Amino acid sequence: MTQVTLESQIGSESIVQDETELDYRSMSRAAVLGLVFGLFGLLAWVSPMLLFLPACGLIFSLLAFRSFQKYPTELMGKVPASLGLFLGGLMCVAAPIRHTYIYYTEVPEGYERIQFSWLTSPTGAPDVPTEQAIALNGKKVFLKGYIHPTSISSSSAKTFVLVPDLGTCCFGTQPPLTHMIEVRLVADKFASKSFRQFSMAGVLDVTPNLKPIEGLKGVYYQLEAEHFQ
Repeated sequence: MTQVTLESQIGSESIVQDETELDYRSMSRAAVLGLVFGLFGLLAWVSPMLLFLPACGLIFSLLAFRSFQKYPTELMGKVPASLGLFLGGLMCVAAPIRHTYIYYTEVPEGYERIQFSWLTSPTGAPDVPTEQAIALNGKKVFLKGYIHPTSISSSSAKTFVLVPDLGTCCFGTQPPLTHMIEVRLVADKFASKSFRQFSMAGVLDVTPNLKPIEGLKGVYYQLEAEHFQ
């Protein structure tokens, strides 16, 4: 009788152990990555440079669902994978539409969109205004850039230096001369320190001689900005 009971207990423990082993499933790494990239992909709404984030979220989420089909009893994580798939897909569609709309509507009437690269001298070349820059002298232009941190000291500045990228902006070093534009805001426009990109439109003035700037060597380019955003 005792032997039968013991065998019964051993059998029961074996069944419980087998069921526990069958119930154990590991979390899909692809599902977790899909959710993480999907959440960070919301930043693509702000900057088109970050569109790779929702794309990665979409890819990892799809890989997770493929793994679920291949190993249905071994993997878990359908909820995070679903969220990653939704967020990644949403931003992959909505963000490009938003940025395309902004691109085609942001330039004020009467202004020409230009790139900062048109003004900057090539690597190894003399750091003087380019031929494209000289041709733009006196023209009404629209461009985007970042406020150099050493050029502004208050929360209501009317004048600052604009640079083309965050590398130049964030480290506070002396940028190349053709990488700087002295911006003067008109009307009721004011600027303060910020690491975000700004858009502005105004008349570009290109001078052959450096204009001294406090804390910097000087500038060749000046912009009287009527539009600042």
